[in-house]
Amino acid sequence: MAALAGPSFRTTGSTCLHPLSERLGIPLEQVNFVACQVFALLAAFWFRIYLHPGKARPEVRHALATMLGIYLVVFCFGWYSAHLFVLVLMCYGIMVTASVSNIHRYSFIVAMGYLTICHISRIYIFQYGILTTDFSGPLMIITQKVTTLAFQIHDGLGRRPEDLSAKQHQLAVKVKPSLLEYLSYLLNFMSVIAGPCNNFKDYVAFIEGKHIHMRLLEMHWKQRGLHSLPEPSPTGAVIHKLCITLVSLLLFLTLTKSFPVTCLVDDWFVHRANFLTRLCYLYLVMQASKPKYYFAWTLADAVNNAAGFGFSGVDKDGKSCWDLLSNLNIWKIETATSFKEYLENWNIQTSAWLKCVCYERVPWHPTVVTFMLSALWHGVYPGYYFTFLTGVPVTLAARAVRNNYRHHFLSSKVLKAVYDVVTWAVTQLAVSYTAAPFVMLAVEPTISLYKSMYFFFHIISLLVILILPIKQHHTQRQPRSLNSAKKKTD
Repeated sequence: MAALAGPSFRTTGSTCLHPLSERLGIPLEQVNFVACQVFALLAAFWFRIYLHPGKARPEVRHALATMLGIYLVVFCFGWYSAHLFVLVLMCYGIMVTASVSNIHRYSFIVAMGYLTICHISRIYIFQYGILTTDFSGPLMIITQKVTTLAFQIHDGLGRRPEDLSAKQHQLAVKVKPSLLEYLSYLLNFMSVIAGPCNNFKDYVAFIEGKHIHMRLLEMHWKQRGLHSLPEPSPTGAVIHKLCITLVSLLLFLTLTKSFPVTCLVDDWFVHRANFLTRLCYLYLVMQASKPKYYFAWTLADAVNNAAGFGFSGVDKDGKSCWDLLSNLNIWKIETATSFKEYLENWNIQTSAWLKCVCYERVPWHPTVVTFMLSALWHGVYPGYYFTFLTGVPVTLAARAVRNNYRHHFLSSKVLKAVYDVVTWAVTQLAVSYTAAPFVMLAVEPTISLYKSMYFFFHIISLLVILILPIKQHHTQRQPRSLNSAKKKTD
């Protein structure tokens, strides 16, 4: 959802909600988006109750989930939804015809290539506005899913088990899905509009009614004394997430108007405010831009939970957890004391996708390559590349500082508290500085902002990287295979 700069009624989707859009003064494409997600939420409750795995065969659940998903994307995006169907069918053709040794390469090239062409065409050819809610969002999610599945099929059928990491081995797909399973995974109504990306094996287990049992087995639940556990209800988790969604929407409608991004290029900000004022105001503006993401991602999570998908196990108190598909942890984001911790809790499922298809697999400079893939996936606006190119040195510098100094502050609670307060402030300001181009999008305002900030975090990050030694740390990349993991422990 984009900032509400004023009513706009252009949309390629249905216009039946135009009167409501006019009454609210909200762009029609945003009204359609929210309406589709509310419909999906209601459909999810119906799906869980009346099409429970105990009452309906997996084929019926797959078919209904797919048909509802197709209806939603056509309602929301009209003929532009054809882009989603074209990409799905092209990648299905690759899955059926390509060898397992190349299926991941071909799927990745086609999916990312088609997504990039669509990003370029909607901006420079079709003149889509910067702040519209359009078909590119669902296309980005489908790109994640088709590439994730292709890599997991390659892991399951094209690689030796001993060459896989523990996680790759767990998620490897050893039988190619049928057309119905493929369409259901990519186009189901629960995630086709706003995601999130999920693993194919988890989704099929959910459709077949094995999802919860599978999670409990992974936790060795019988060994923990949970010999009989009724099927957990997601109702509490859904209500909690809907409350967060409502608060996020209210904050979005109020804070965004009070602290618009355009303030960062005002004459007062650029030429008259002092450096500390600019830094604090930048933080406030970036905080005001977050609720729209909190709203969209939390609502998407609630939709999946309402359908019974997203169970991740039980905690130490025996309470059910429904965060398997969660895209963010708001508390950990707002209290993060390191760049790494912030990124780990923001857009979680996209981070998991980047790790699956890129970070674990490229042989050189995985951090740089992963940041560049993330920028390309988001689109072709220059601001994305400013953000991710800035993120590379900031991430490396934050890692160097943490690995070299953090252990000196763990000897007492007072020192640890001081360290946490200082690193929290630095982290939040560094993230605001790094992410600002992401919401400004264009080159000129980005350069204007960074000039007014004297390229502060760029310079500091580069100095830290040059001065501090690079220390290996236990949070470095995980071993590539089960064999390497065994060697490390021997």
